[in-house]
Order: sequence, then C-alpha cells, then structure tokens
Amino acid sequence: MEARWLRDLLEEVRRGEVNIEDAMARLRGFPYEDLGFARLDSHRTLRKGFPEVVFCPGKTKDQIVRIVERIRAREGRVLAARASPEVAEAVQRAFPDATYHAAARMLVVGGKAPQSGRGVVLVVSAGTADIPVADEAAVTAETLGSPVERLYDVGVAGIHRLFGSREQLFTANVLVVVAGMEGALASVVAGLVDRPVIAVPTSVGYGASFGGLAALLTMLNSCAPGVAVVNIDNGFGAGYLAHMINQ
Repeated sequence: MEARWLRDLLEEVRRGEVNIEDAMARLRGFPYEDLGFARLDSHRTLRKGFPEVVFCPGKTKDQIVRIVERIRAREGRVLAARASPEVAEAVQRAFPDATYHAAARMLVVGGKAPQSGRGVVLVVSAGTADIPVADEAAVTAETLGSPVERLYDVGVAGIHRLFGSREQLFTANVLVVVAGMEGALASVVAGLVDRPVIAVPTSVGYGASFGGLAALLTMLNSCAPGVAVVNIDNGFGAGYLAHMINQ
C-alpha cells in the first residue's frame, strides 16, 4: 500500500466522494492479506517505501503467480528474487509486461520505482563468475529507484583493471563489492574511497573457499573502515541496503 494511495483514499472520504463502507472495503486487506498459503504484507510500502519482495524458491509457480497478482493489484509493481526460467515463463504469461533479468534471476513486474537516490550506486564484481550475484544487487537497487552503474571483472588478480576505473569509484555514492575466492576486493575498494562499501561474499571458488565462507571471513576481518558485510550470495540484501543508504 503506497502512502500516496492511502492519502488519496482519505481525501476522497473527506470530500464525500467515497463513503465509509466503500473505504473499509478497500482497506480490508490492511495490514495483510491472507491467501491461505501466504499472508501478504500489504503494510510494507508504508513502512519501508517498497512492497514485499517475493522470494521464489520453495513456492510453486501457481503460488508465485497468485502472489504477484495480488501485490501488483494493490501496489502497481512487484520484484521477485531467485526466479527460475520456468517461473519467469509462468509469470510472463500472466503479466506480459514482466521483465526477466536472467543473470540476476530477478523478475520485475510493473516497472521500476521513480528515481529517489541522491547519487549513483556502483556495483563492482571481482570476476565474471560473480556477475549473477552482482546483477542481483544491481537490479534490486535499480528497481527500488537508485541510479546504478556496473563495474565487472576487476578483481585483485589484475588490480590494474580496477585502477583504470578510478572515476567511477570516487564519484559513486554507495558501492557494492561482490567477490568470491578470498574476497579481498572489498578491502581494496574500501581503502580507496570515502563512501560506504557493502561487501558481498560469493560461493565462487575452489574447495578451501568452503562455499564462500573464506570470502565472508575475509570481508568481516577487513582492516579498511566503512565496510558492511551481507550473507553469502546475498546480492538482493546488498542492493536493498545500498538503495536505503543512497536515499
């Protein structure tokens, strides 16, 4: 439920254009709507500025389509994370305007929110293999309303690639740094800039990376100040936090 929608409804009641019974009917799903298999948080836009985001794994295609349908009807736009191609196909059949970002596994229905960020969110990936998680962060921040730039495959194995894009690093308002293997890139970037750095460890790497645990520990132990760390492969969480900081 957008604050604007609620304000408009109250204005219509005040002017006598909508009676109390009709207004109550419109508010029946407030603050959540029970679908039987899910309780949709219709109050979240008022609290957080963006509707509830759909996490697709563990849900059936029919459940996802129904959830998207209800959020779309109330809020106008929907963001769904970790959507498989099969889920995307089902949602796009129901909503032809849905956009599927395959690398990020993100579905956007109803378009992006109006831009509200103060500056640019720069998403940096150490390697090409980290791009799916980086793209998840980028699409999330873009959909929520932040301008986003991408700087990919600039890891520490060839650090000159990073230094070749100094202008992007120094002008970004918030940076999301995505890295697997040993995860050193976040410390390098944070040591160069005076802006918040959100570090995202990925599960990319060989055996001793322990599915991203090595990168996670490196980032948590960063000696560079100004680094916040999210969970392994959590591009969505990083993109959401970056947008909140950017506002």
